Amino acid sequence: MNIAFVNSTHKWGGVKSWVIGFAEQLKLRGNNVYIWGRQPAFIEKSRDKAGHGEKVWFGPDFNPVAILKFIYEFKVKKIEAVIINVGKDLTTAGIAAKILGIPLIQRIGLPEDIPYTKKVDFLHNWIKPHFLCPCEYIRNGFVDSLPYVKREDTEVVLNGKNCTEHKLSLNQPLTFICTSQLNKGKGHEDVLNALSKLRFDFKCIIVGTGNIEKELHEQCESLGLSEKVEWVGFTKDVPEYLRKADVFVLPSYFEGLPNTLLEAMSEGLLPIARDVGGICEVWPEDFTDFLLPFKSGPAEFETAFENVLNMSAEEILKAKEMSRQNCKEQFLLSGKAEELENWLLRDVIRK
Repeated sequence: MNIAFVNSTHKWGGVKSWVIGFAEQLKLRGNNVYIWGRQPAFIEKSRDKAGHGEKVWFGPDFNPVAILKFIYEFKVKKIEAVIINVGKDLTTAGIAAKILGIPLIQRIGLPEDIPYTKKVDFLHNWIKPHFLCPCEYIRNGFVDSLPYVKREDTEVVLNGKNCTEHKLSLNQPLTFICTSQLNKGKGHEDVLNALSKLRFDFKCIIVGTGNIEKELHEQCESLGLSEKVEWVGFTKDVPEYLRKADVFVLPSYFEGLPNTLLEAMSEGLLPIARDVGGICEVWPEDFTDFLLPFKSGPAEFETAFENVLNMSAEEILKAKEMSRQNCKEQFLLSGKAEELENWLLRDVIRK
């Protein structure tokens, strides 16, 4: 197959990691993969991992220059399926695919990723895309959010990750890590408050940037955690820092199926998270005590952190290995890419 991925977002997020991961695997399976976007780091990594990445100017909705650009590229490269995100992808690449009669797949990242408007209603009913969801929670919410979407027009393929094979070890001191964007609603404040109560030796790595970064730095300093917390900022190599940690913390108040969680488990980190979104669909059965209720606050995170810190080294290493094994059994990237490929061939391209 000749498959196109188009992503018009400016910032790095889970959807970009999804594109690159699945594109790389689809290429390894013998498909020709092409990726268009506008964030330089995304384009660079696409070229490195999938063999193609091209920067494109999207402009306003229904921009004729962008539409003609995609029509030309899709024709030259004989594209058979176009996979887009939300936003300007639909009003540019989506229209180009419709004009050329190419099946369009729109990936949905959250239950209400696409607010209902007359414009979206018209475009969806005209283009008639297929909708790809990364978990059942998102599919159910998405179908409920748009009255014209039928469940049979949606498909669920869990996000996937490659599992590492290196020998797992324990860091000294025990190290926690968060890799979510530093935005409101991601729950970093609760983590910092919980960490400030601990009387054990530990370290915490916080990766990412966001619109409350300054406030979080100030909170960290006011809580006396400056010597305990390492702020990394943006990095294109999150696994490098995951391998320096033992416990992955996901305190978000809202998620779909977070790429950050899967990435951490694929590296063999013990996860602690709020029970939000589709997290429970991939959560290891033996870690129920670390999947905290939605309304959990700093006290519940403090208890979870203390429970880990009270575990023996052997127990923590065993838990880390169980986390990685869960990746192999539930969401190994190669298997999920094959699942996506089979769906495209069976129900999209040859339908």
